[in-house]
Amino acid sequence: MSMQTTDPIADLLTRIRNAKMVGKTEVRVPASKMKKVIAEQLVKSGYLENVKLEDAKPRGVLAIDINKPGENSVINEITRISKPGRRVYIKSTEIPKVKSGRGIVLISTSKGIMTGSEAAKANLGGELLLKVY
Repeated sequence: MSMQTTDPIADLLTRIRNAKMVGKTEVRVPASKMKKVIAEQLVKSGYLENVKLEDAKPRGVLAIDINKPGENSVINEITRISKPGRRVYIKSTEIPKVKSGRGIVLISTSKGIMTGSEAAKANLGGELLLKVY
């Protein structure tokens, strides 16, 4: 029996949030291109430690290191904004600041998934995916 979810991004965020709450340092999720890019953006922004794509049958697995063993997670809150039932689109001039600039938003633009500051510099709007701080 296959575990199919209607919102794979929300599933990824929930698994990260739950693993962080119980003190785990690694979480493994079914792989997809979108999840991989989101996790890599969070690594680049310093919220996650590392992301590895492992080949498995029938589908690959993303092994995400949330933090190093013995350290606390940098993530305080990770929230999905745009959902399958209610998509949220913004212009480049409307990109929100999270916690006065201490957090980030990820936006799906025509040039790929990028942080809010990268999208503002490139003058791109798009779908507001999630916020992290």
